[in-house]
Amino acid sequence: MFDTLPIIYRDAALVAVHKPSGLLVHRTDLARGERHFALQILRDQLGQRVYPVHRLDRPTSGLLLFALSPAMARAMTAEFTAQRIRKRYLAVVRGIGPAHERLDAALREEDGRRSKADMPAQPACTEVCRLDSVELPVRVDRYPQTRYSLMEARPLTGRRHQIRRHLAGRGYPIIGDAKHGKGVHNRFFREHFASTRLLLAAVGLSVWHPERRATLHLSAAVGDDLQRLFDHFGWAGHLPKNTAHWEEPPSTPSPAASSVPSSKGATNAHEYL
Repeated sequence: MFDTLPIIYRDAALVAVHKPSGLLVHRTDLARGERHFALQILRDQLGQRVYPVHRLDRPTSGLLLFALSPAMARAMTAEFTAQRIRKRYLAVVRGIGPAHERLDAALREEDGRRSKADMPAQPACTEVCRLDSVELPVRVDRYPQTRYSLMEARPLTGRRHQIRRHLAGRGYPIIGDAKHGKGVHNRFFREHFASTRLLLAAVGLSVWHPERRATLHLSAAVGDDLQRLFDHFGWAGHLPKNTAHWEEPPSTPSPAASSVPSSKGATNAHEYL
C-alpha cells in the first residue's frame, strides 16, 4: 500500500515526513488487522529505529515528526506536552466559514471505550480563518447553490478530533468527515471530484530544536488529490510547499534559563486531530 514516505526534513536527530490519508501512525488496539503503519514504513526506509513524538488521526494527512533517538524523543514529547509546538492545518468545509474566529469550546474525550459520562469535558481552543471560498451552481442540500471554504486552523490545545469537532460544532463540517460531517456533501465530493478522504491536512509545524538551539519551521505540500481540488476551485495560490527554515534566537539563553521559549499554539503529544 505504502512502500516509502516522502521526507520533508531530516537531520541527525529528527525526520519529518508526509503521512498520506488512511495510514495509521503505529499499531493500535482500535485497528486490529492492519499491517501498514508509518512507524514501520519509515523504520525500514531509513534502516534505523524511529520514535514518533506526536500523532495524526488516520484520515488526516500531512506533517508527521519522528525522533531518531530515545533522548530526542523525550525532548520532543516534552515540547508537545507543554504545548510549545505551533501547528497549522488546512481544511475544506461546507459553507462560508468565519473570516477569523477563536473557537473556544470544551470537548469530551472520544476513545470509543468509555462512557461519555465518565469523561469530563476538557478545555479546547482552535483559531481558524477563511483563506478562500467557492460557490457552485448546484443543489446539494436545500439551497440552489452550494458554498465551500478553505479554512486555516491552528489548534492551541490538542484534544482528539479537535479541529473536526470545533468546525462541525460551529456549523462548518469538514468535507469527508464520516463522523462529524454531512453525508450529502461527502457524497457530492465522492461522485463529482473523486474525493473519498477527509479534507484535512497538517501543513505547518514549528518546533524548538534542542541540539541546534533554534526554532525549526516546517511546511508540507498537500497530496496530489488535494492539489487537483485546489486547482479546480481556484485556490492554487494557497498551496503550501515543502520547506524548512531556521529561526535563530536573538541571543543565546543562559544555562539557568529555560532552553525552550514559550509560544502560543500547540497540540498535545498524545492526542489526535
